[in-house]
Amino acid sequence: MINTFDEPTLILIIIFMGLVTYIPRVLPIVLLKEVKLSPFWNSFFQYMPYCALSALIFPNVLYSTDSMASAIFGTSIAIILAYKRVNVIIVIFGAILGVYIFQNFLSSILAL
Repeated sequence: MINTFDEPTLILIIIFMGLVTYIPRVLPIVLLKEVKLSPFWNSFFQYMPYCALSALIFPNVLYSTDSMASAIFGTSIAIILAYKRVNVIIVIFGAILGVYIFQNFLSSILAL
């Protein structure tokens, strides 16, 4: 059986869901705006988004193609291009091109 809500109940649910997600994001900013962190913690929090994004993306990258070898090849190209500080669009297209080249040309040569 499908639960249906009337319009006022649905609006209240949306408002409370918004509050529940908004409060934990705003509270640290409001309560800790005067706190000065050490250089270590500043650099730690500066790199945190990259670490979280990497942890979310990397496992899915390995299974993004039919062959894990082609995914690793494309990821390697992306890492090399990113290390050379190339534009992110070029990194993405380089990884896609690497996977394409591996799947269509190199896999038959390497017999993977």
